[in-house]
Amino acid sequence: MSQRADLHDLHEELVRLRHDLHREPEIGLDLPRTQEKVLGFLDGLPLEIDTGRALSSVTAVLRGALPGPTVLLRGDMDALPVTERTGLPYGSAVDGVMHACGHDLHTAMLAGAAHLLSARRDRLAGSVVFMFQPGEEGDGGARIMLDEGVLELSGELPVAAYGMHVISAEIPHGLFASRPGTAMAAADKLKVTVRGRGGHSSAPHRAKDPIPAACEMVTALQTMVTRGFDVFDPVVVTVGSFHAGTADNVIPDEARFEVTLRSFSAEAHARVREAAPALVRGVAAAHGLEVDADYVVNYPVTVNDPAEARHVEATVRELLGEHRHRPMPRPLTGSEDFSFVGQRVPSAFVFLGACPRDADPGRMPYNHSPEAVYDDGVLADGAAVYAELAERRLSAAASA
Repeated sequence: MSQRADLHDLHEELVRLRHDLHREPEIGLDLPRTQEKVLGFLDGLPLEIDTGRALSSVTAVLRGALPGPTVLLRGDMDALPVTERTGLPYGSAVDGVMHACGHDLHTAMLAGAAHLLSARRDRLAGSVVFMFQPGEEGDGGARIMLDEGVLELSGELPVAAYGMHVISAEIPHGLFASRPGTAMAAADKLKVTVRGRGGHSSAPHRAKDPIPAACEMVTALQTMVTRGFDVFDPVVVTVGSFHAGTADNVIPDEARFEVTLRSFSAEAHARVREAAPALVRGVAAAHGLEVDADYVVNYPVTVNDPAEARHVEATVRELLGEHRHRPMPRPLTGSEDFSFVGQRVPSAFVFLGACPRDADPGRMPYNHSPEAVYDDGVLADGAAVYAELAERRLSAAASA
């Protein structure tokens, strides 16, 4: 039987849940209103439910009637510090906060999958862990949930884990996309403070001007990418913040800038972690200046296990039709803390086009935009795919 048929009556409830989440978005690791809504939606299901200690997560274990292994399904719940400009009737009621990345859809779809699989518990060969995660947007909530034991909740490590992410542009409405191997980039941060000695702009020789050295570092970091890394294993370096000085005729004591560094393999990730701080230190030394170079490792590369990626593709094609899955020709340059889950168990991460049905995906605002719009019409299929991935994976393991 198709998960989609079972979901027909549930669809409007998922839409209501998604709209409620969208109206009251929350940021970071502490999402009390979101947690309350999820717990309410799961109430009455045959689940072993727990909440986090260091964050307002929700975890739920569904134990099937038949023996078998464990599969984990993950959905993130946090919003962004963005002021919404969509004009939607259920737009954010919280100033400066918006579900601009579609995590409200992820939460609703995962909750829908919990209802679907609970209704099929009598034929489920194993256990399913539902991981409702705060703090994906830079706070590393997945890593905290791993530390709190989400992978051990059923009594054994999952044989597979699956995550999903909606996209508001580029991917057509209702189309799923995935690939084996690298699916998303690693993302780190480099915070640099160049320390000199201030003085009058008319006598730079009496000061130690940090600005030219900082500018040279910015340029040298770009050259490092083109001359130090393989073009087929790329690194992306972007200086997004640069601050120095207070007036045109004053040489400041220091200049500060911040960099994001993205890479697509563990090897490139390790190399850029060493190369970037060494480069800025070398430039500072050449100018006779001091420098603080603080390299912050954020999220590693998101890597899809080849077998699990094939399972995603086959499941979508068989459940929804051949035309509903498209292999990704290359990874996305964004990053995801689902990568921490993928370091522990075989995993796959899949993307779902969620722009309005009649929209041109090439012209729609992208994720994180204050004008990003996500279509409720994908909720049913997203929940069905979540559930089908788990049920089929457990069945395959039981019959192996």
